[in-house]
Amino acid sequence: MELNLNEIPRVKNISKEEFLKKYFIPQKPVVIENLIEDWPAYQKWNLEYIDKLAGDREVPLFDDRPINSEYKFNEPHAKMKMKEYIHLLKSGPTNYRIFLYNILKEVPVLQDDFKYPEIGLKLLKKLPFLFFGGAKSKVFMHYDIDYANILHFHFSGEKQCILFPPSETKYLYKIPHALISHQGIDFLNPDLEKWPALRYAKGYITNLKHGEALYMPEGYWHQMTYLTPGFSMSIRAMPRSILNLNKAMYNLVVMRHFDNLMRKIRGEKWMLYKNKKAIKKTHKKNSIS
Repeated sequence: MELNLNEIPRVKNISKEEFLKKYFIPQKPVVIENLIEDWPAYQKWNLEYIDKLAGDREVPLFDDRPINSEYKFNEPHAKMKMKEYIHLLKSGPTNYRIFLYNILKEVPVLQDDFKYPEIGLKLLKKLPFLFFGGAKSKVFMHYDIDYANILHFHFSGEKQCILFPPSETKYLYKIPHALISHQGIDFLNPDLEKWPALRYAKGYITNLKHGEALYMPEGYWHQMTYLTPGFSMSIRAMPRSILNLNKAMYNLVVMRHFDNLMRKIRGEKWMLYKNKKAIKKTHKKNSIS
């Protein structure tokens, strides 16, 4: 039995009015296929171009090891030169990814290659980030700490995106005091006997190709798998609702600091406790024995 996933709606182009009415206000995802065809990045951005401009930069790398008491959510597992990393990507499948690479700070000239789409979002213009991944590398199921509305643009290759709206959180084995689902779940091939609550979760799926843009509403769970080597850029907008803004402030000011403190105090015992709690709480909510 597979997950209950519908294809994310696709449009070639979209007006500001249509985007707000059909997707932003009701908080529904959409893929916009031709949103950035007038960007220089649409023609120029590939791995060779990034190598040329940023090859000598040292970049932080993340693999797919489970989060534990030693490494925080955003703490890198290794570092290497961008040129070495791109060579690694081209050599074959690798688990190493680049996460939240700030292009404004590191390679300012790349700012000339894109612009901020005028589709009704109040985009944060100091926070565009790049994400790189090798073939078969994946990002575990999570939602973003700031509950942002996200425009996610993909370049050079293809990646698969699985999304779940916040309403499905009760089925996703959310880890307490964290932004992730239980890392024992393989969302590409889930064992629904072991994780029975997933049977009830209703989500979305799509494959993004070069130049396509995915709108992810605030608080949406997402899991990404790179089908080929490639990279993406995300631009963010603040949460539209006061409730989600308050949740974001709680996550930033309270939750992550409490979790880091408990990791220091209890180490792996804290991580094991949270994993067990996620299963127990999810099954209790859904009357699963």
